[in-house]
Order: sequence, then C-alpha cells, then structure tokens
Amino acid sequence: MRVCVVGLGGVGGYIAANFAKSGIDVTGVARGEHLGRIKERGLAIIEDAGRWSVNMNVCSQEELEGVFDVVLFCTKSYDLAQSAKVMQKHIAKESVVVSFANGVNNGDILRENLDAQVLDGCIYILSHIESPGVIRKKGKVFAAVFGGEGSEKAADLFEHSKLRYKVSEDIQKDLWEKYIFIAAFANLTSYYDMSIYQVATSHADETKAVLEEIAKVAAVKGIDIQKEVEKSLETALSLPKDASTSMHLDFQNKKQTELEALSGYLVKEARKYGVELPHLRKIYEELAKR
Repeated sequence: MRVCVVGLGGVGGYIAANFAKSGIDVTGVARGEHLGRIKERGLAIIEDAGRWSVNMNVCSQEELEGVFDVVLFCTKSYDLAQSAKVMQKHIAKESVVVSFANGVNNGDILRENLDAQVLDGCIYILSHIESPGVIRKKGKVFAAVFGGEGSEKAADLFEHSKLRYKVSEDIQKDLWEKYIFIAAFANLTSYYDMSIYQVATSHADETKAVLEEIAKVAAVKGIDIQKEVEKSLETALSLPKDASTSMHLDFQNKKQTELEALSGYLVKEARKYGVELPHLRKIYEELAKR
C-alpha cells in the first residue's frame, strides 16, 4: 500500500516519521528548507522520552509521482483546497483520503475537490516544527480519530505503526467535540492577545458565552456537544498558564491564520440557520481587520 502524507509539520511529520519507522511505504510532501534538511539528514523527532530520526521518501508536490492508496492531508486548513487540487492526479477513485487540519468541514472540502473515498477526521497532538528537519512533540497526547467508508485502510496504518487511533461511529460529534475548544480559544486568545488560562480567568463570562454559541451552532446541525462547554472550561484552567493557541501565535507573528476555519465558518453557518452569535461575530469582524 502506497501512502502519502501531504505536509510534514508538527502533525504530518510525526505521523510520517512513525509510518516510515515501522516500514510502511510512505512518501512525505514538504517544501523549503524543511524539505531540504529532511532529504539530507532524515526527519528527527524529539519526544519526552528522547530523540530519534528516520530516513524517508520526501519530495515537493511538483516532484511527486504515481498514485497513492492512502493520502493524509496535514496542511493548514487554508491550504487544503489547493493541496487537494494539486494532488488530484495522484489519487484514484479507490484511494482513501483524510484531512487532519483544524475545522469541522475539511471532509466537505475534500469531497468538493476529489473523486475518492473521503474520511472525516481530527487529531489530538501537541507538536510543531522546532527547526528545519526537526519535529518536537510535547507530552503523551496522541490520538487520530476518523470515520467513513475506507476507514479500515487508515486503521491498518496506525495499527501497524503503533499510533493510537479510533474509528468513530459518530465522526461528526467527535469532530465538534474537539472543535469547540479549539475554535473558542483560538478566537479569544487572538482577540485579547492572552493565553488560554488568562482568557478563561479574566474573561470568564465571555469565554463561557463563546463556548455556548459554538454549541448552539452544533445543535442546529443535529449535534449535541453541550457537555463540552463545562469540560472546555475545566481544560482551560488546567493548562500551563502560558499555553496559547496556534492561531494566536500566527496573529502575533503576522502569519496567515486559520480564522475562516475557526471563526468565519461558524458565522456563516449561524447566518444560514438563523442563529445569533453576538460574541463570536464581534470577535470575527475585529480579527478579520488585523
């Protein structure tokens, strides 16, 4: 089985390295200095237990050849549609594809752009590119969650590489259970330029209101995540006091952000269903100007 991981950042790099380490025929797609360093020295992974590295097939999208049985898209949400279009010639109708980008509509984006077996999925991991060719994973958290026709192919890969995974019986609910926390705190930390803990304590009422608004959007789509409101608040208060979100860091560093996936999508869905989101709309409109 030929496997391609598009995007070797914190998520894709960690997965691809573990696949390669376990003997899976995997090709990673990367770019720039990161790509060059992996070609020269292999991909290094730093975990709490130590450091290891693996040599693996890696190339740019332009250099990619052949058709793949499984394709994991580990790009940012704003790159997903374009990456899918570029990958079309490397994907057959029988190929299984899944995106692990932030957001709840990535499967829809893939289905719009590809004729393949599309899984919906999300991932739990704390990792990032520490330097070109080096991925830093923090803590023990790792779980890939996916569902849909063709899940057994993806499950075989994670099983073989001994990476924790779950084939979901209700993937939409699983997506929203992760999304509510990420979306709420990506918006709030970026808006107030504060850490997750600071937002949850300094703006407690608004934090809960934002979480409630996200749960309200899920509810009109037939997904009950109301219990995640309190769980998200508890999680926020349990994190290190300086922990923030990737979108907040992207705003600080003047980089492209996932605002549309984590905020704009909610505003548009709320408008479609006639749901009022006063707090999220205010935050979205302000962040869109930055």
